[in-house]
Amino acid sequence: MLLLLRLKLMKILLINTPRSPYNAILDHAPEEALPFIHRKLIGPPLGLLTVAAAVKDHDVLVWDTKGEYDLHPNTPPLAAMLSNLMHSFQPQVVGTTVITSEMNAGMDIFREVKRIDPSVVTVAGGLHATLCPADFKHTDTDIVCPGESAYTFREVIQALEMEKPLDSVKNIFFRKEGELIYSGLPEKVPDLAGKDFLMPDRSHLQRWIETYKVGKSPFPSTYVFTSLGCPYKCTFCSIWGQFKGKFHQREMESLIEELKQIDEYPVVRFSDANTIVDIPFISTLFDRIMQEGIHKTFVMDIRADTAVKYPWLIEKLARGGLKVVICGFESFRDEELKKYRKQSKAARIHEAIRIFEENGIMIRGNYVVPADYGYHDFEALAEYAGKHRVVYAGYTILTPMPGTKFFQEVKEEIIDLDYDKYNFFNCVMKTRLSLEEFYRSVGKLWLIKKGDDVI
Repeated sequence: MLLLLRLKLMKILLINTPRSPYNAILDHAPEEALPFIHRKLIGPPLGLLTVAAAVKDHDVLVWDTKGEYDLHPNTPPLAAMLSNLMHSFQPQVVGTTVITSEMNAGMDIFREVKRIDPSVVTVAGGLHATLCPADFKHTDTDIVCPGESAYTFREVIQALEMEKPLDSVKNIFFRKEGELIYSGLPEKVPDLAGKDFLMPDRSHLQRWIETYKVGKSPFPSTYVFTSLGCPYKCTFCSIWGQFKGKFHQREMESLIEELKQIDEYPVVRFSDANTIVDIPFISTLFDRIMQEGIHKTFVMDIRADTAVKYPWLIEKLARGGLKVVICGFESFRDEELKKYRKQSKAARIHEAIRIFEENGIMIRGNYVVPADYGYHDFEALAEYAGKHRVVYAGYTILTPMPGTKFFQEVKEEIIDLDYDKYNFFNCVMKTRLSLEEFYRSVGKLWLIKKGDDVI
């Protein structure tokens, strides 16, 4: 029986979706600001690599459309790329993971797949599938896998392989008579940060490794997670909702082992929503990194109030290779931070900047700009940011991401429902200024920084 099952290996195509084409800040910013404004997010598709590892006994092809367009800018449009992939690989299952701004691109992929071969099973996962599974109802999606779903996807493949009914796989939505039916809660949820951790299969990405370079870095970077979820509950953030407010710290040994296995990536971006939560864990982790002789350039997200509270830890991380910090300043006004449930004070920004800079750590400080900002608000933010300059600075638009508390608070004020624009570089709510003047005002802010690079 086992031999017969092995003869029915599935051909699985996992596709990383293209980026959203919309960036209104870039379109309206002054010429001298354009080099500093993000045109694209760079980094390997960690989720798909984990899914690929879960089904490694099958014939799996991971295809990074972002990397392909970065590698070959003259690559044919998505439909032609898919046609080539479908005819050369002939998959039985096509999967992708989607965030909100790439939802439409993911559904374009499935639509083209079904046009070429209606028998192919299409499977969607990722953040948007977790928070908004109902959005897949009127699409060419056969199965939706919410949550951290690598093991769920493996069960889906096993069910297809053995021709078992899909309702035997728990915690999925599957299409039946045109409707997406929920299969029910699972009896047990895998401990993905602990004993059930799956090592991402980065071997699929050799084709695009040179495209995973950020800014002026000569070295490719990869993502590694040290935790899942976040204990904080900022209204605009999707992460804590994705994990239902829980925080899961990764086990030390698997993390050290992963860092040892990725010699081809000298730059490691910790992909956590908030890397420093468990202080003893992070302190011990960097003790181990230095003891094991692991030499990496680390990039991580650290809250300003955390840096102020634990300056000794920041000094240790710097000695262990921390070179760049992404710090969500969010606002220079305490009343706005309180409204966002940020649980931090604006006064801590200045102190955090000092601590990072004293340790030779470059800061990417991020501010979010609400749609109701007028000229006075932009002038006040520009004055504050000018007095608290950082090497890299980002000024993005406060966006009501579907599935967040902020979305529920302002959904009646949303005037643009095109998901392509939900990437923090486009405003989807009514602005106090004219839309063009709002974008120009945001674009000018990108000139307020110390450095000459983007990260």
